[in-house]
Amino acid sequence: MSAPLRLVLFDVDGTLVDSQGSIVAAMTASFQALSLPVPDRQAILSIVGLSLPTAMAQLASDQSNSVQHSLVEGYKQAYHANRLKMGAASSPLYPGARDVIEELHAVPEVLLGVATGKSQRGLDALIEAHALERYFVTRQVADHHPSKPHPSMIDTARSETGVEASDTVMIGDTRFDMDMAQAAGVAGIGVSWGYHDRSALNGAACIIETFDQLPRALDHIWT
Repeated sequence: MSAPLRLVLFDVDGTLVDSQGSIVAAMTASFQALSLPVPDRQAILSIVGLSLPTAMAQLASDQSNSVQHSLVEGYKQAYHANRLKMGAASSPLYPGARDVIEELHAVPEVLLGVATGKSQRGLDALIEAHALERYFVTRQVADHHPSKPHPSMIDTARSETGVEASDTVMIGDTRFDMDMAQAAGVAGIGVSWGYHDRSALNGAACIIETFDQLPRALDHIWT
């Protein structure tokens, strides 16, 4: 009997790449452009993973919808400009990420995907910058879904790949990822190197400290 198809979904910012410098710089620029007080670094990192309008509604909850919209547009422009200037260096892969992606990709029954609060444009540029085009068979982005922790991204990835919930795992660094996994009825694996404290990763089947621990953690869930 052949092994069932498995689906491994990765969050991006704080899980695959360390983009905190770019995120904080772009958020700072967008608030400064409107002469608003800039949220502190911890507050900015706490919303990473949410869709931009949802994130901005939290960071600028005392501002009108039109000001929040202007902040979102300012953020996009600043982030895009930074990426054009710095290329792949604006969001370097975490140590071991590429090796593990290649190792998992080499297993015939394992499919890889992405579920991210990034835009389509942002994700496509990142994947191209790191030459990861051939690895991810499903790419779910903020443009087409409600913000995490709504399960829509995982549900759509599963429907695109035909993989059962019991054979799907979500990898992420924030409570939004773990809550989304729970909402979609799939296992979640937390990573300790991202932007939320490990105490926020409630509901994770396990938490890994380094990328090379991921294949064994997946085996553990699937056996």
